[in-house]
Amino acid sequence: MKRFIQILVSWGPLGVFVLSFMESLGIPNPSGTDVLLLLVTIERPDAAILCAVLATAGSLLGSLVFYEVMRRGGDKFLLRYAISERGKRFRAWAQRYGMVTVFISALLPIPILPLKVFAACACAMGVSRTRFMLVMAAARIPRYAGLAYLGAELGENSTAWIKGHTWHMAALAVGLFGALYALLKWNDRLRGTTIEL
Repeated sequence: MKRFIQILVSWGPLGVFVLSFMESLGIPNPSGTDVLLLLVTIERPDAAILCAVLATAGSLLGSLVFYEVMRRGGDKFLLRYAISERGKRFRAWAQRYGMVTVFISALLPIPILPLKVFAACACAMGVSRTRFMLVMAAARIPRYAGLAYLGAELGENSTAWIKGHTWHMAALAVGLFGALYALLKWNDRLRGTTIEL
């Protein structure tokens, strides 16, 4: 794997695109795109914008393929867990609120938030393609733009900065989830469509 990463680093921005596409397909490589994006922008700060754009494009293309696979195959797997009354309520809850979790885990590089698990459930439970892709774009654009900026501006110190702010990002994730969840619940109350588990 180390040799593979070295090859991708030598490819520069194209390597970032390839890895982000593969990672978004569901091939296990936790934070691989983040690391590669930092390495390439540290080495080539002039290519930071291109790297951020290609990382986002690769991620969105991979997420689209992932969505299609999970919509076709994942629904059959989850169907047997959603036939009970409680299962139906969970399905409705996941369709309404599950994308909040997908957004936060796609936005913030926190290992305890397994994006693919949340994304697979959302896709299999009938979230629309447009909604899924918009949420992924809204999360990936600032994430990869921020990482490219860090790599270009802080250079070798960017990884230390991220490690030093892990708990801040975790707190941000919790706060963001609470705020978005409360906003959706408030909106549901206004419309009279609150879903209880």
